[in-house]
Amino acid sequence: MKKTNPKKLEEFIRVDHAGERGAIKIYEGQLLALSTIVNDKDLKKTIENMKEHEEEHCNFFEDEIKKRKIKPTKFLPLWDLLGLGLGFGSTILGKKAAMLCTASVEEVIDDHYKSQIDQIGSDEKNLKKKIVKFRNDEIHHKDIAYNEGATKQGFYSIIDKVIKTGSKLAIKISEKI
Repeated sequence: MKKTNPKKLEEFIRVDHAGERGAIKIYEGQLLALSTIVNDKDLKKTIENMKEHEEEHCNFFEDEIKKRKIKPTKFLPLWDLLGLGLGFGSTILGKKAAMLCTASVEEVIDDHYKSQIDQIGSDEKNLKKKIVKFRNDEIHHKDIAYNEGATKQGFYSIIDKVIKTGSKLAIKISEKI
């Protein structure tokens, strides 16, 4: 029976909690822009649906944080602000940028969750099962984003790199602090 490294397990839950909460904040920022500046009812509905999955994911990790007595990252307030700003800013740039924001984040999370799945042992079957499900949800969100117009052409390639770099940095920081 392969056991999960306890230190890694704590990092996984802390960073996944922060990431799922960050995803909610990005979608809240997008919805704020869609409710005030940008008028796109279809995009708003798409984002509301994806946000519901992120809330399910976040609630699971919130329960795991409490149950296992793991301290959340100290950076949650900063991640909240950055997430709201990223969501709002990407949406006022237009639908392609808003959907690229989702695609870029989800591509990082796909790799991140895959790495965790590979490291979780048989002693954490429920956690592994949940992360597999959540990863599938995130891949679905990425697919939706591309179907809705996300692109990495031209200027959008810079946005993609900035979002991915920021996401990877937030993951590294949240794992440890």
